[in-house]
Amino acid sequence: MAYPAFVSQVPEAVWIIAGLWLLLVSYLTLESLLHRLVLKRIPVRIHVNGTRGKTSVVRLIAAGLRAGGKRVYAKTSGTLTAVTDEKGFEFPVFRFSQPNIIEQLRVLRRLSLSRPEAVVIECMALQPRFQALTETHMVRSTHGVITNARADHLDVMGPTSKDVALALSGSTPIKGRLFTAERQLFDILANAAQDRGSSIRQISETEVDTVPQDALKRFKYQEHAENVALCLAVCEELGVPRDVALDGMMNLEPEPGATQIHRLEFHGRELVFVNAFAANDPESTGRIWERMVQRFPEDQGYRRIAVVNCRVDRPQRSQQIAAAAAEWSRADHFVVIGTGTILFLREASRRGIPPERLTVEEGATPSEVIETILEVGGKRALIVGMANIKGGGGAVARYFGNRAVRTENL
Repeated sequence: MAYPAFVSQVPEAVWIIAGLWLLLVSYLTLESLLHRLVLKRIPVRIHVNGTRGKTSVVRLIAAGLRAGGKRVYAKTSGTLTAVTDEKGFEFPVFRFSQPNIIEQLRVLRRLSLSRPEAVVIECMALQPRFQALTETHMVRSTHGVITNARADHLDVMGPTSKDVALALSGSTPIKGRLFTAERQLFDILANAAQDRGSSIRQISETEVDTVPQDALKRFKYQEHAENVALCLAVCEELGVPRDVALDGMMNLEPEPGATQIHRLEFHGRELVFVNAFAANDPESTGRIWERMVQRFPEDQGYRRIAVVNCRVDRPQRSQQIAAAAAEWSRADHFVVIGTGTILFLREASRRGIPPERLTVEEGATPSEVIETILEVGGKRALIVGMANIKGGGGAVARYFGNRAVRTENL
C-alpha cells in the first residue's frame, strides 16, 4: 500500500505521540461510557455541597430514607471519610495518598454493585472548577443539596461570600431538583438552577420553625433545625413521610466531629469541654462561643479558654477566627495549636489581643497540648475547641470526650 509522500517526512516521534494521544482519548471515552453505566445502576443520586453542615446533612438524609425502607448508601468526607451501608454501618474509605476527587468515581462504582435505590454523597471538592466537574462528569445527581454559602475557604472560593455561592452553584444538578437553606445569596443558586434546567426548593424560616424542639432534644448530639428541615424536605420529595424520616434521624449516632459538651471532674478540677472544632467558619464558631459563655458565666468561676487548632493549608481561616475572636466576649486565654499558627498570632496581635493571653503549642505532642490546656484552665474552666478538627483537634476532643462523666448537647 502506497502512503502519501508527507507521511515519510513526519518524524517517528510525532507518530508515536499521536498514537499515544489517540490511545488516551479512546481510554477516556471508554471510561466515560462505563461510568454512565455505573450511574444507571443508581437511580437516585443526591449530591450534597455547602459551606457548613455537609456531612451532617448527608448522614441525616441517609438515615431518613433508610427509616422509610429505602436501600440507601452514603459517603461522607468530613471528619472521617466513610461509607455507610444500607443497614447504617459506617466503614472507612481507604486512600492510597492525599484526597482526590477521583475517589468519587471509585466509590460510586463500588456502591453500584450493591444495586442501591439511592446514594447520598458529600462533595469533596473545594476548587470551583472541580466542584462543577464532580457534578457534571462524576455524580450527575438527580437531587442536589446546597446547605448554605458562608465566608469560609475564601483563599480557594473567595474573596467574598458571593464568590463562595458562585463556586458552590457548580454542583447544581442538570435537569434535576436543587434544595437549599441559603437565603441571603439564594438568587445566585436560583440562577444556576435555571441555567441547568433544574427546579429549586428553598427551605424557609417558617419550615425551620416547624421542626419540633422536643425532637431536636432527642438527638444524641447537637443538630440544627435548619439542617433537619432541609433533610426532611429531601426525604419527603423521595416519598418518605416526615414523621418516619424524623424518627430515623433522631436515632442517628453522632459523628466524631459532632458538637457536644463534655463535663469532667478531673483531679480536683471541674471542666467543661465543648467540641466545636468542626464548626470552622467564624460565624458558626462565634455563635457557639457566645452561647457557652452565657451558659457557663465568669461570675460562677469559669475561666474561658479557647483552643484554636490552625492548619497551614487553611491560612485565611486562622486569620478570620482571630479577627472574629477579638469581637467576641472576652477569652481569658487562647491555646493555639496545629500548624501555621503565626497567621493567627499576627492577626490576633493586630486586633488587640494581648500576648500574655496567648500560648503557642505548635509542634507539641497531644499530651503536651493537654497539659497546657489544663494548666491555663485552672480549677474551673470552660474550654472550647475551634477552627479545625483535623491536624490536632481530634486528639484533644478524644482526650476530653473519653474522660467525660457526662455528655450533653448544646
